[in-house]
Amino acid sequence: MAGTEVGQRSSTAGGKGKRPLPESAFEAACRAPAEAVYDLLADLRNHLDWAGERQGETTRLLTMDAPPGPASVGTEFRTTGSDGKVARWADRSVVTEATRPSVFEFVTEGVRHGKPGRAPMEATTVHRYQIEATPDGCRLTYTGQITRDTGFPGIVRAPLIGGWLLGYAAKYMRKGFDGLIALAEERAGVA
Repeated sequence: MAGTEVGQRSSTAGGKGKRPLPESAFEAACRAPAEAVYDLLADLRNHLDWAGERQGETTRLLTMDAPPGPASVGTEFRTTGSDGKVARWADRSVVTEATRPSVFEFVTEGVRHGKPGRAPMEATTVHRYQIEATPDGCRLTYTGQITRDTGFPGIVRAPLIGGWLLGYAAKYMRKGFDGLIALAEERAGVA
């Protein structure tokens, strides 16, 4: 599997005059067919497994309110998640692209509530999964781009420290990505 890649993208996250936040990007081979990976993504309730149970105790998806069956463009869903023992995210997402078996994308409007008395952080994030069939299964690429943020501490945009902090957060996102691949391979009987 390819390592975690965090790269810059020209965005205006956070508003005028702010340094853009880096994009998270992961890529890996998967032995499951492209259709199997796509179907796990499109059946939103599966996210509770690969981004929840397989994620770890503290930083993970906690709840999912989504319609049954495969999601299509316009499908809305709500989730809650934890990014530590105190902080909780509450998200509303909408599917913006659903092209079986090659692309699944959704946009999330999230609010992070941390310690009491601190202002919440808000973000809009585009999550895009591209799936390319290969002779041995498929190649899966994830990109996550924060396109709007409010209330993020200024240190997040500092070149060295901010890159380290976002890289640290990306390792948890990568764990979910790896969980998706493992679940797809298990369900396809190639684990």
